[in-house]
Amino acid sequence: MSANEPTVISLADEEGVKQVLIDSVMGLWSVVNNLTRLRPTRHDRFRVTIFGSARAKPGTLAYEETKRAAKALSELGCDILTGGGPGLMQAANEGAAAVSGPGRSVGIRVELPFEQDVNAFVTQAFEHRTFFTRLHHFVLASDAFIVAPGGIGTVLETMMVQLLQVGHLRDVPLILVGRMWPGLVEWARTTMLSFEPPLVNPEDMSIPQCVANADEALALVRGHHAKWISSHG
Repeated sequence: MSANEPTVISLADEEGVKQVLIDSVMGLWSVVNNLTRLRPTRHDRFRVTIFGSARAKPGTLAYEETKRAAKALSELGCDILTGGGPGLMQAANEGAAAVSGPGRSVGIRVELPFEQDVNAFVTQAFEHRTFFTRLHHFVLASDAFIVAPGGIGTVLETMMVQLLQVGHLRDVPLILVGRMWPGLVEWARTTMLSFEPPLVNPEDMSIPQCVANADEALALVRGHHAKWISSHG
C-alpha cells in the first residue's frame, strides 16, 4: 500500500468509524467556513433585515408600524428581509411588497414541522434546514438589522446577530425597537461588566441601539443608507 493511500476502516471498527465521521464533518465545516470568507464587492441594493414576533395580528400597533417602516425603506430602494413567516415578518414583507420598484420582499425560512408556509407578500424565498445556517444567511446578506418586539425566537436571532457582528460585521447597525429591549441590554451591561475580569468587552455593549419607535429606527437606517450610497456611488 502506498504511503499516501488512506487506511481502510472496517465497519466493524466502531471507534474507527466514529473518527472517520468526525473528521468528515469537521472537514465539511472547514469548507463552509472557508466559503463564507467570500463577499460580493457590493450589493445592488441596501438590505434591511426586520425580525419580530410571529404572533402579532394585522391591525395591531406593532403590525401596522412594522408595515409602515418596511414600506418607507422599500420606497428608499432597500430590499426587506424577514423570516418569511406570519406576524411582524408578514407585516414587513407586506409593506415592502406594496411598493413598486427595484426593492425586493425577501423571506429566509427554516424548515419546521409546525411552521406555516411562507407568507403571501414574499417575492423571493430561501429555505434552510437549520437555524444556524439561516441566521448566517441573514448576517451575510444584511446591511442593517431592525428588531421589533418578539418572543424567544426573536431574542435568539438578536443575540446571534450580536455575536456574529462582534467578529464578522463592520458598521452594520443593530436597532432594537420598543420598550422590551432597553432592560435586556442594561441587564447584560451591568451584569456582565460587573465581574472581575468583565465577561464582555465594554464596547460590545454599545452595538445594539435601542430606540422607542419606528420613526427613530428609520432615521438611523436612513443615515446608514446615505453613507452606503456615498460609498457605492
